[in-house]
Amino acid sequence: LCDRAKFTGYTIDGGYAEFTVADSRFCFHLPDNYNDVDVAPLLCAGLIGYRSYRKAGDVRRLGIYGFGNAAHLIAQIALYEGRELFVFTRPGDKATQESAKKLGAKWTGGSDEMPPEKLDAAIIFASVGPLVPTALRALAKGGIVVCGGIHMSDIPSFPYADLWGERAITSVANLTRRDAEEFLEIAPRVPVRTKTEIFPLEEANAALEKFRAGELTATAVLVI
Repeated sequence: LCDRAKFTGYTIDGGYAEFTVADSRFCFHLPDNYNDVDVAPLLCAGLIGYRSYRKAGDVRRLGIYGFGNAAHLIAQIALYEGRELFVFTRPGDKATQESAKKLGAKWTGGSDEMPPEKLDAAIIFASVGPLVPTALRALAKGGIVVCGGIHMSDIPSFPYADLWGERAITSVANLTRRDAEEFLEIAPRVPVRTKTEIFPLEEANAALEKFRAGELTATAVLVI
């Protein structure tokens, strides 16, 4: 939660450097059984997703709103650890719902639906503010909503009754060294499988456009 945080490729140069100098305290051993392309999604979507997952707590019934890259990776760990998974997608997105079912989700549905059971926790990976009160209404008392995005559209007002019962809302800003160490240790044990689509560096803009258009079905990985 540093007030002066710096991010490679965003606030400082070096995102595509072939060599770099780094503080060894913030370097992590990558699992040996992943190649460079397959490990790439673990280092962004996987790490921030894992932070969100751990903030949800040791719960039995876990809801996930938005089933993109981070959700797909974290769902595998949740199922490995014996959670009951409830996945919410865009209304009518049957293909993604079916994908979540094949992975092992107990229930799938649109974000406009309520789950058949109250949830102990919910993680929102979609950057859609109105999902926050929706997720709150799906929670059992004492449950928590974790907002896993870096940004989100405005959250509309909602009745205090939806929050009452010691329900809570929290956000995720970044990750800790412990998060990274734990995630990179458990990922190969599950094992967490990644889905990637490779683009050469010179096609980076094309990859970005496909992402914005929702045309990617896997994590875009740029190869130099």
